[in-house]
Amino acid sequence: MNYEHEVKFYIFCQLKVVACFLQVYHATTTCFSNTWIACQIISGFAVNIYSLQVLMNMRIALLLLSVCSETVFCFSHGKVEVACGDMTPQHDSDPSTKHPPFNIIADKSQFSPGDEIKVTLSMASSEGKHYFKGFLIEARNAGDLNEIVGSFKLISPDISQLLKCDNKEGSAVSHTSDSHKTEVQVIWVAPSDSPSSVQFLVTVARGYKEFWVKIPGPVLSQNGAAPPPQTTFGGSIGAQTTQTTTSTILSRSFTSEGCGGSKSCLRDPEGCDPQNDTACHFLSFSALGSSVMFELSGPAEGYVSFALSQDKWMGNDDVYLCIRDTDRVDIKAAYVSGRTHPIISSPNILKGIAWRLSDGVIQCSFCRDIHLPPENLNRFDLDQMYYLFMAHGRAEDGRTHRHDHQPLISTYPAGITGPPEDLTGSRSPLLIKYHGAFMLIAWTSTVSAGVIMARYFKPDWPERNILGQKVWFQLHRMLMTITVLLTLVGFVLPFMYRGGWSKRAGIHPYLGCVVMALAVIQPVMALFRPAVPEILAVCVIKHCHNQAVCFHDLVVTIFLGIHQQALSLPAPWSTGVLAFIVVWFVLADLVLEVHRRGFLPIGQ
Repeated sequence: MNYEHEVKFYIFCQLKVVACFLQVYHATTTCFSNTWIACQIISGFAVNIYSLQVLMNMRIALLLLSVCSETVFCFSHGKVEVACGDMTPQHDSDPSTKHPPFNIIADKSQFSPGDEIKVTLSMASSEGKHYFKGFLIEARNAGDLNEIVGSFKLISPDISQLLKCDNKEGSAVSHTSDSHKTEVQVIWVAPSDSPSSVQFLVTVARGYKEFWVKIPGPVLSQNGAAPPPQTTFGGSIGAQTTQTTTSTILSRSFTSEGCGGSKSCLRDPEGCDPQNDTACHFLSFSALGSSVMFELSGPAEGYVSFALSQDKWMGNDDVYLCIRDTDRVDIKAAYVSGRTHPIISSPNILKGIAWRLSDGVIQCSFCRDIHLPPENLNRFDLDQMYYLFMAHGRAEDGRTHRHDHQPLISTYPAGITGPPEDLTGSRSPLLIKYHGAFMLIAWTSTVSAGVIMARYFKPDWPERNILGQKVWFQLHRMLMTITVLLTLVGFVLPFMYRGGWSKRAGIHPYLGCVVMALAVIQPVMALFRPAVPEILAVCVIKHCHNQAVCFHDLVVTIFLGIHQQALSLPAPWSTGVLAFIVVWFVLADLVLEVHRRGFLPIGQ
């Protein structure tokens, strides 16, 4: 049998597998898996088949390859009317938070109805990938960015095409293929009923996972109309937004003067002044008519932020971020729906924006209306009571990372527009404090006293009983019972706080589960321990071995636990205190053992 065709087909399929792999490199995990499986099925058809089967398998292969290609490049043809409104690609991925490396230029700054204006989208930098694949260009009313204005004409129909958005023919322009592009030019035609000012918005995609949404372009004003406010780029985690307020640089640092009198303040450390203390984390707010002015300051590598919350749990909160971007600060409103990255608000609802960078401290201030239009679904009205969260951490290319330390949470809800208060807060949640306290009491006090009682105090009180049992035994049993109960309660508290398993606590929760299991096994073993001397000796050995394993596991668990972010203990001192407790227990046990063996003739 001649396998020449089969071998050629096999080589072709393997090459296609490599091509598929390169195509799906930037796709989502699901897309990658489906595509890879499809390509491998194709290659599997190539060997051990007969000539008649080759033809059939080639047809199947072509079908699968078409599915493979369509899965990766779902909108490579540019027919993206589904994204006309929010201009967001259907990529199941978040937009890039890097500053967009593109220029958007119009050849005129003013227009009259019927004018034709050339708009150019081009690369702004030669660094990195010097191309883009997909794009979507729209013109919007600068006073209402939800309204699409005018129509377009094509200059390069080979790489661009007209779309029908908002039931208007030619109201947007997109790509025709996923070919590499460095520049696109289109003509925008001003309508007869044009608003006083128009802004161009552009979405640009380099790949499945690298794209920018609603990049703000130039703002054009109609002849005779007042020039519109300048816009600045507001990179975001969820989408790119525009700011209709020019940001300014603060001339001096914030001060705590007036806290509790003319403005409400939340500070860490308590009572600190950001004007004199670079380690001061500071938030102040005061009502100004129909709006509220916020001031936020703190030392951070990437960002400082605060949130308004209806409870003390992270999730469904109104968030405000001041993110350092090289030598400037981007100030954004956002929303978190859980323990996830915040989603940036669009459009920006902040005004009076100002910022300052000095000595590693990020400072920003802004105003926000007390009440916002109904379309701002995730924004809270500021005439209510909220818990305040303050957090800081690292940021990279405008994208925030998880906060470095536990957020500072106000002790009680504060009225944003109410009477000024000097608020207090804590970085350690109450449930976690109880968890640490219960575990520390159980395993450094009651368990050590119970062990010492059983090991060294059996000869004492020989004639006295409590409820029919020896004194030492009843005391030992009581202390061990308290230990197990405290451990059970302390074990449950972190699950209540986290709402499940803690994914960022390292090995501590795993060792904690081992301690919990051994703590329960210990009294069970003691309960069923037989009274026969020979069997009793074996059981005592196993019981002591289990106790030793539990103790050593416990020491490691506690030392890991005191460094948990949620507990927020001072690192060197907490470790030293715990080490002293362990050494004290070992020395006390050693002294009592030496005394029991008669090497220290003290007392009887």
